[in-house]
Amino acid sequence: MDDVKTILETLRINQEISQKFFAIETEILSILNLKDLFEKLLNEIQEKFEVPFVWISLIHNTEVANLIQELAYSKILQQRLNIIDRTTFLQLIQNSSQPILANDQLQPWHQLFPGNQKYPIQSFAIAPLTLRGEIIGSLNQGDTSKERYTPGMDTSLLEQLTVKVSICLSNVMAHEKLRLLAYWDPLTGLLNRRIMARVLNREFKRAQRYGTPLSVGFLDLDDFKSVNDHHGHDLGDEMLRYVGNHLTDLTRDIDIVARFAGDEFVVILPNTNRHNAQKLMHRLETFFQNHPMQSSNISIPISLSVGIATSEDQTVTDAASLLKKADEMLYQAKQLKKNTSANQNS
Repeated sequence: MDDVKTILETLRINQEISQKFFAIETEILSILNLKDLFEKLLNEIQEKFEVPFVWISLIHNTEVANLIQELAYSKILQQRLNIIDRTTFLQLIQNSSQPILANDQLQPWHQLFPGNQKYPIQSFAIAPLTLRGEIIGSLNQGDTSKERYTPGMDTSLLEQLTVKVSICLSNVMAHEKLRLLAYWDPLTGLLNRRIMARVLNREFKRAQRYGTPLSVGFLDLDDFKSVNDHHGHDLGDEMLRYVGNHLTDLTRDIDIVARFAGDEFVVILPNTNRHNAQKLMHRLETFFQNHPMQSSNISIPISLSVGIATSEDQTVTDAASLLKKADEMLYQAKQLKKNTSANQNS
């Protein structure tokens, strides 16, 4: 009789576990963005199974890792996401896609912990995640109990969950790529004009709230039409990418670089007054003057005209007027160059 009771109790527990896994699968299958997928997955596992430590590890430079760092970072993911070197990760899991349970000699596995945090973990389960058949990371669970995840335990339900997560990742990545097209300029990879306007409006409100200066640089390539006319549009596109890449490299992480239209770019400079904005714009102009673009043994000079506006200006009342003021200053800068060139040639 005791054996029967034990079997029935085991069946009941397994049924409960199966129902919890099914509930998690149902929750994540309809999610179409990366941040929500990972946050929901982590929170559901932690709550439903009362696991103290649940986090995601992603292999550095995979499609998912790059996209989540670009689009989906949040406070939760900053704490519970670990980006790890490919060789290190594959060595840890021995290049296997099967779940791994461990409760002994855990020191090497600490490389999976987010931000080198020291978790009081005595046992854990590592479930590799795949995207289109390639291992891209793992879903990790850890417990302070050494018996929670003992090697030899049945991991079939965990394996089933990771298969569903991988299916979700395929759907989410396709959706996120479409979302990227709505945010980014396809030629330069910079923010496009529509999203730039939203970001500028957000930064203007933030500057007002905290009483900090906000500046905008409006940049235009001088005589860009002649580049297309003499060298072709392919090389003109190459120049736009060259300028966009270096604008990103030469500005701070908090600055926002966008392609406005054609050969026009906008640089949003949070917490920057006019004097510092002028110094940066001068540095950008000087860089391109000293670093012509090299392409197919051709050296093509690059000259920028720049207009600067700041929220400190009394005529600036909102984000739109700040951008308009920078555009007006750009027009004046171009006119001054034309007049100076005409006087020198007369």
